[in-house]
Amino acid sequence: MLLRKPNSLDGCDIPSSQITPREKFEQFTRDRRSFLSGAAALGATTLAADRLGNIFEPGTDVRAAGKLATVQGTITTTGEQLTSYQDLTTFNNYYEFGVDKSDPSKNAGGLPTRPWTIHVSGLVQKEQTFDIDSILKMHALENRTYRHRCVEGWSMVIPWVGYSFSEFVKQCQPLSSAKYVQFLSYFNKKVEKWSGESSIDWPYSEGLRMDEAMNPLTLLTVGLYGDVLPNQNGAPVRMVLPWKYGFKSAKSTVAIRFLDKQPPTTWNDLAPNEYGFYSNVNPNVDHPRWSQKTERRIGQPFYAQRRPTLMFNGYGDYVASMYNGMDLRKYY
Repeated sequence: MLLRKPNSLDGCDIPSSQITPREKFEQFTRDRRSFLSGAAALGATTLAADRLGNIFEPGTDVRAAGKLATVQGTITTTGEQLTSYQDLTTFNNYYEFGVDKSDPSKNAGGLPTRPWTIHVSGLVQKEQTFDIDSILKMHALENRTYRHRCVEGWSMVIPWVGYSFSEFVKQCQPLSSAKYVQFLSYFNKKVEKWSGESSIDWPYSEGLRMDEAMNPLTLLTVGLYGDVLPNQNGAPVRMVLPWKYGFKSAKSTVAIRFLDKQPPTTWNDLAPNEYGFYSNVNPNVDHPRWSQKTERRIGQPFYAQRRPTLMFNGYGDYVASMYNGMDLRKYY
């Protein structure tokens, strides 16, 4: 197997779709690990009301996985070994489909991802609903490699596909009074193998300040490794915020609301002493049950896994100015 490394630390010269061809990778790994087959066809699904009363119901999945037409993004992390497709798709947090890391890849096949819409409401000129095809065509899809840091202490380097969320916000036409953005994930406990951890008030909710939402790093994400998102990784569209802990990046988004007040968010509501609203990667603020000073890079040899955690996950040049004057121990 040929291994290639970028020649530059300032720009990526290897398109993500060429790093490991999907077909060859699956052939190489087939004898070691089994891959999940496509989802079985689902019957009619029932409508599920979100916590604030609106109802969203994507239909049955008729999408076949396929390559995405992409361009190389100008904002990307280079010089780091990518996490393998196998690890990216079998080591996941997606509590709707189980609490163990291996559960989502086993259970998320029934997640219906086509047709799919995102409903936009709140402080906007008018409520709108965008289907996934219009979202895909809204802006050129970029290959962007980001570090990903989980609050539990593990990390990955992921070649995402998407575009800056600010491009989507422009289409939403928020009012000047909008100070925050809330994201709601798909919720339907009738989906096959849906776990719906009972301690969580579903649907999954996350939020950002408007300046965070408009930061060029904030990625509206539709794929990884040049392909569409697998269900267990938040298909068909999700958020990715590389300077924040992973749970801030809401998966399988069906609703976006522009608000004038800080929205409730799932983990901040459930355990506010452990999961702050901002949840910026900060090695100087420990989780109450473990240190955040180091992280474990998934897929690396054991001796190379443990490494220091970087402030803002290494993206301070892009985001630090948004928090000037804030006590980052108080607003963790």
